[in-house]
Amino acid sequence: MELKLNRDLFLKSLSHIQGIVEKKNTIPILSNVLIDASNGKITISATDLDIIIIEVIKGEIIKEGSTTTTAQVIYDLVRKLPSGSEILISQKTEGQLSLISAKSNFNLKCLSPKDFPITQDDVEGEALAISSSVFLKLLNKTKFAISNDETRHYLNGIYLHKTNENNQLYLSAVATDGHRLSKSRIVLAKDIAFEAVILPKKTLFELVTILQEENSELKITASKTKIRFTINDVTLISKVIDGRFPDYSKVIPTDNSNKITVNLSSFISTIDRINSLSSDRKGTLKLVVNKDILKLLVNDPSAGDGVEEIILSYSGPDLEIGFNSKYLIDVGGVIEDKNVMIYAKDPSSPVLIHDPADINSLHVIMPMRVA
Repeated sequence: MELKLNRDLFLKSLSHIQGIVEKKNTIPILSNVLIDASNGKITISATDLDIIIIEVIKGEIIKEGSTTTTAQVIYDLVRKLPSGSEILISQKTEGQLSLISAKSNFNLKCLSPKDFPITQDDVEGEALAISSSVFLKLLNKTKFAISNDETRHYLNGIYLHKTNENNQLYLSAVATDGHRLSKSRIVLAKDIAFEAVILPKKTLFELVTILQEENSELKITASKTKIRFTINDVTLISKVIDGRFPDYSKVIPTDNSNKITVNLSSFISTIDRINSLSSDRKGTLKLVVNKDILKLLVNDPSAGDGVEEIILSYSGPDLEIGFNSKYLIDVGGVIEDKNVMIYAKDPSSPVLIHDPADINSLHVIMPMRVA
């Protein structure tokens, strides 16, 4: 095998696989990247057996062939080469790969491509075509609510599924950790047979990295066990989480009549500031809502206490509700409008949070007991 590659294009491809390849692996070949030059195409592949990424890159094939080499090593080397430089890659022996660029000359250890896991991209089902930027927004609106509790593995991802709401079809994404929930949806132009799946957290973050760099049409195909994403020359295939996502509709409030409207920037900056007095990791915060005034209070035995006031729009009964301040900050980070709307019922019931600029997203947060 012998190839000529542009350093920047090669680096971009290698950067995509860094989140997939396990640095410490009991199976050595899984720490490697597969470089294949055959049938007039150059492909870069990596897998951890649950996720596989395959990317076609441009370059000159001098001699066809394939090999694998340590993903982290070749990525670090290419990253440190000058931008725009040309790289010559050739295989000297089955166990050694030569990488030359200008006056840099490296010999890398290789493992046989015959040992690389067979890549299967046969995901049955109809492909859903959607704008990559729209789908990226869907993921970003919900990903922060994913659970880290491994004992409830079915919550360790985003639930992607079709919904029919008010005679309109949507692709909906939902994430919850049992204390909060975020839902966002995309209007579907036509009805397709899309299998409901739970997208694993690792796959999600790898996909977000790719979508942040690409602005094109994304094709999604889902089956009961796998999901495939294709955008430009990149294909990402992943196993999905085996489990039943809970009926989240039961926890979305429908009768929270007390509407609180507050300036988002003031709300989040105040929470962040007053949270400096909270020594516990939950950042316990009390919100006291009176007519046109929101008081935020923290009382921490070891750090002290504090109170701040924000002017708001509210005409309901007085309320006192405790929250994990991090949850409020996370939601605030995805609100697009200058204001945030909070619908409350009483101190012990979940609150519903809406973004006036995004009717297709909502957030639910469970309150906390605060003395």
